[in-house]
Amino acid sequence: MDIPEQTIELAEHLRGIAEEAARGVGPLLRGAFRTGAEVQQKANAHDLVTAFDQASETAIAAHLFAAHPDSRILGEEGGHQGEGRIEWIVDPIDGTSNFAHGVAFFCVSIAAALDGELLAGVVYDPIAELMFSANAEGAWLNGVRLGPQGTSTETESSLMTDYPSAEALELDGQAALEAFGTLVSRYATVRRTVSGALGLAHVAAGWTDITLGFDTNPWDVAAGVLLVRRSGGSYLSYRYDDEARPAHEAPVYLATGPRVSAATATRVVAERVAARRAMGYRR
Repeated sequence: MDIPEQTIELAEHLRGIAEEAARGVGPLLRGAFRTGAEVQQKANAHDLVTAFDQASETAIAAHLFAAHPDSRILGEEGGHQGEGRIEWIVDPIDGTSNFAHGVAFFCVSIAAALDGELLAGVVYDPIAELMFSANAEGAWLNGVRLGPQGTSTETESSLMTDYPSAEALELDGQAALEAFGTLVSRYATVRRTVSGALGLAHVAAGWTDITLGFDTNPWDVAAGVLLVRRSGGSYLSYRYDDEARPAHEAPVYLATGPRVSAATATRVVAERVAARRAMGYRR
């Protein structure tokens, strides 16, 4: 499908703004990492926030509004801000639990959408200083274009997921443990990484083969959706109802690199979604 030149130019413009905003909070997050940041709970003991999440989002929002005034922001910490045409979807620290516990696997995630269509996205790892980015034409890692990365069978593949979380265990019961056991038995490696956005970026880079998540929010996945698709991978979204919505607004996803076999993961996700739908669960 041909992309209008105007859309290509806008997407590249937004990608540059997002990269600048993400890099801008890098010194703040590197300086605070492993310094004993005070942690507060949000919904529960597994859902954490620090003052640096809030400070990072404030700085990102200020940069986005200044660089592109016709904007609005959906942020994990600040909610909805502004009324412009371009929607920025922001997670100032995806993987706050890792950040708070001194584990160097967290990121800044920023995506830009127009009328529900993703145009640009960045996932920035401030510790390793890795900038994953995507626009209307492709995906890049620190300026080097990303593309298909070989072939993997299921038994050769690595998988990242946070499933089952404590909330999933409460909801799905024993079936959640059985599902996790199926994944562990089938794939070469299954890692629980606690950053959906960075997991998606690693799929885009070819560093992991499969990642899946349940009950995510748009800011967890929006930039990652674009990274995976623009690097040649697959991003499948699942819903508990029949409401039409963009992929980044769906609560469940399965992402794979190109030429990766993921039949078992696909079956596990589909079974869990179907079971939740049957019990009337909605999100």
